[in-house]
Amino acid sequence: MSANELLKTPLYALHLELGARMVPFAGYEMPVQYPAGIIAEHRHCRASAALFDVSHMGQVRLVGDDAARALESLVPVDVVDLPVGKQRYGFFTNASGGILDDLMIARREDDLLLVVNAACKTADLAHLNTHIGHRCRIELLADRALLALQGPKAADALARLNPGVARLSFMGGGWFELAGSQCFVTRSGYTGEDGFEISVPAVDAEGLARALLQQPEVQPAGLGARDTLRLEAGLCLYGHDIDTQTTPVEAGLGWAIQKVRRAGGARAGGYPGAHVIDAQFAHGPTHKRVGLVGLERAPVREGAQLLDAHGHPAGRVTSGTLGPTANEPIAMGYLPVNHAAPGGIVHAVVRDKKLPMRVVPMPFVPHRYHRG
Repeated sequence: MSANELLKTPLYALHLELGARMVPFAGYEMPVQYPAGIIAEHRHCRASAALFDVSHMGQVRLVGDDAARALESLVPVDVVDLPVGKQRYGFFTNASGGILDDLMIARREDDLLLVVNAACKTADLAHLNTHIGHRCRIELLADRALLALQGPKAADALARLNPGVARLSFMGGGWFELAGSQCFVTRSGYTGEDGFEISVPAVDAEGLARALLQQPEVQPAGLGARDTLRLEAGLCLYGHDIDTQTTPVEAGLGWAIQKVRRAGGARAGGYPGAHVIDAQFAHGPTHKRVGLVGLERAPVREGAQLLDAHGHPAGRVTSGTLGPTANEPIAMGYLPVNHAAPGGIVHAVVRDKKLPMRVVPMPFVPHRYHRG
């Protein structure tokens, strides 16, 4: 895709004004970093508040009395019992239990709001329309942008625009007027820090972003810092750590499947791949996602092969970096369950060198969500 064909978010001109280095990402021209650099942006988010443009993500509205039950036919998540003003993490699955996309689901007074990955939104819309388009109305909210304000001082900064946002707790949401615009705000994000995701009319996005950047705590951050932050938080990136060949149980995401949707639950099954996922809950998967810490300073990147103690192929790395906060090489990958216990040692192959890595629990940096 040429630069001329790339889509632009409503904040494109602001990114250029702020000196961002733009790169192609999921069909959009997106800021990977600003002049301060990825490490500085990462550390600022951990210490204060960082503003991310995530307007490339898809925002989809489901409307109708049957919308929640209809959506439950595509996801293994409890949507029916989700209260108004609450949000839940979920995923679309395929017939073999693989993950088509992961998403956020928020219940509002009159609809469900889904936030899906940019690279998957066209396929997700087709999936929704094909399977449940006859049961509810499905609308792509192409006229809205999405901003993420993340970090321990995000609430202080945002509350100056509307004090009411401070009442939200983790995974709660509501409508708030911010900088003169009606916004749907959730206390959530993908950095492991406290923070907010703000759905704002596209025409008002730049004004809101400027109002936030005027707050003393807030600095802009790009995709580079977003990636290192979510990796330190042990959070999956679709297309890397999870995909159509990976089930939620293998990915360590079984916590997102509530008991009511599991075997024996009141609304068990009824979604694609339920038999595979229920069998893995019952008997365990053959391999699983693990956290890895490098015992040498060299970073280990996505795609590196993992070898067991005998030098036999055991798995692969799906995400890796030198963690700016963890201050050591960190990675996620998949290993057979007999190699996946914390404390075990495997070797990553990097430029024909075998680098030792220890299996560790995740997250690499503790979550600091505001649970009220």
